Amino acid sequence: MPLSSSPVKAVSGKELAARAIHQHSNRSNSEFLPVNCAAIPENLLESELFGHERGAFTGADRLHIGRFERARGGTIFLDEIGERGPIMQTKLLRVLQEKTFDRVGGDESISTDVRIICATNRDLRKDILDGKFRQDLYYRLNVVQMPLPPLRERKEDIPMLCEYLLRQISLPTQKQVPVISAESMNLILEYNWPGNIRELRNILERASIRASSSVILPDHLEFESPQSAPAPAGDFGFFSNMQLDILNDGIFDLVISELEKRVIRYALDRVDNNQVHAANLLGISRNMVRDRIKKYRLDEEGG
Repeated sequence: MPLSSSPVKAVSGKELAARAIHQHSNRSNSEFLPVNCAAIPENLLESELFGHERGAFTGADRLHIGRFERARGGTIFLDEIGERGPIMQTKLLRVLQEKTFDRVGGDESISTDVRIICATNRDLRKDILDGKFRQDLYYRLNVVQMPLPPLRERKEDIPMLCEYLLRQISLPTQKQVPVISAESMNLILEYNWPGNIRELRNILERASIRASSSVILPDHLEFESPQSAPAPAGDFGFFSNMQLDILNDGIFDLVISELEKRVIRYALDRVDNNQVHAANLLGISRNMVRDRIKKYRLDEEGG
């Protein structure tokens, strides 16, 4: 199952994980709406999340439907939830407790049925002690906590992420999806990735533009100096308990396995099922290719 059917711009590892959870759940037929809480001013975030009535404030010349209304039956991903102040925290707590909200300028409570996934790179427990984050909201959100390690600590995911990101990059232009040479993949795997998946996407996008053929070579890659930026810590994802359906304990294993299977199948298709050439394209050993073919029964698919 693909992680997304449409191009994703500046997608982060947190959002990839949140999308995977949404698309492997019984809410997958409804909307997935990401919100970067740190990027939207406090006075606009309320309208973005809950909507507003016509005439609610200067410039509100029409009814605006917010994310909680649009995502009914689906999932809202609130990135950088720790950056919001006490007023917004109180409003989010009401949604979690009562499963209702009011549009800005409205006097009618609207029922909602969404899953909320939150992420932050802050230590919210410390923020609670410092009076910066509500303890009751923290426990409402923190039903299931899943640490997401930085990219440098999960480099085994990089080949699959590269394949996925290159497909997304190529979609708007409908160009052939580039393939990363073995030498280039080795350089990518050796890099420390201080900017995590956003940096990976940025470098792959530049490399795709610079590549004169469908193969990304070492000369096409431009890395920042490992010392130019600090390597950030991992992020933490929180699942709310509001209308939360049962999650498969192995959800991320399922997502990674599906991606891995697609990458191996894609590489084999590109080289007419030659395992040696497929291994070279992916920058892995032939034994690993052979093992994955057996694991996913790709030979039974006619490949």
